[in-house]
Amino acid sequence: MKVGISQLVAPREWSMEQFLKEAKNAGYEAVELACRDDGDLTPDTPKEKLEQIKSTAAGLGLGLSSMCHSHSSGKSNLLAADEKQKFGIERTTKAVQVAAALGIPWTLHTLGTFNADLYYDDAYKNAKKAMKTLAKTCEKVNVGIAIEFVWNGFLFSPMEMKRFCDDVGSPKIGFFFDPGNMAVFQFPQHWVRIVGQHVKRVHLKDWKGRALNGSWTPLLQGEVNFPAVMAELRKIGYDDALLSEVPASLAPLPDTVAAIRKIMAM
Repeated sequence: MKVGISQLVAPREWSMEQFLKEAKNAGYEAVELACRDDGDLTPDTPKEKLEQIKSTAAGLGLGLSSMCHSHSSGKSNLLAADEKQKFGIERTTKAVQVAAALGIPWTLHTLGTFNADLYYDDAYKNAKKAMKTLAKTCEKVNVGIAIEFVWNGFLFSPMEMKRFCDDVGSPKIGFFFDPGNMAVFQFPQHWVRIVGQHVKRVHLKDWKGRALNGSWTPLLQGEVNFPAVMAELRKIGYDDALLSEVPASLAPLPDTVAAIRKIMAM
């Protein structure tokens, strides 16, 4: 496994080059890039700029483990069956192609949101249809989309997540595991065992407390049972990056590197 960090926790004022250099200097071996609507990396970034990013990372000895999709709020929703879904598919298709140009094998997606007028079962059908459509592009360019469980109330259990991945039925659609996200309500190691081979990438966060009465903590200072998590990850043969989502405001980057190395040794 490799010690990694997500660009999601880097200060927004950092350029791509600064993020990569700061990650290297702190001791990280791999990174997750953020593809946003603006900045150094967008779905419309020209090929020359992508080659420059790829070259900079390679020159620093950093692996490009994954890339997250981040679209303008309210414009994209793969759970819907309207123009928002169409926009989301179009932008995600572009982002997957960007990842392919960068040599990044997996991307992160959170699908979207539903509401009182969009029923859960309809959202499930809509999301499955959208991911089946996107899977065709993913298979063509050899880049996957891993869905992360977040606090949007969707795919709220490991059994649902496994079923969704099974229903989509593509080796290029999987699960992005983050123990901190489910530690709020559940036990993260359960997700690894149940979702199993669908686990494609791993974020690392820690959490102390239950539901809304808790808070994020530095790694190894919360309630995530990392020995149990690591045991389950090893059982499914996971051997890629463990990507920090711990911001520097919560713990200095080098301290998080040290914590991840302790977790890796468990």
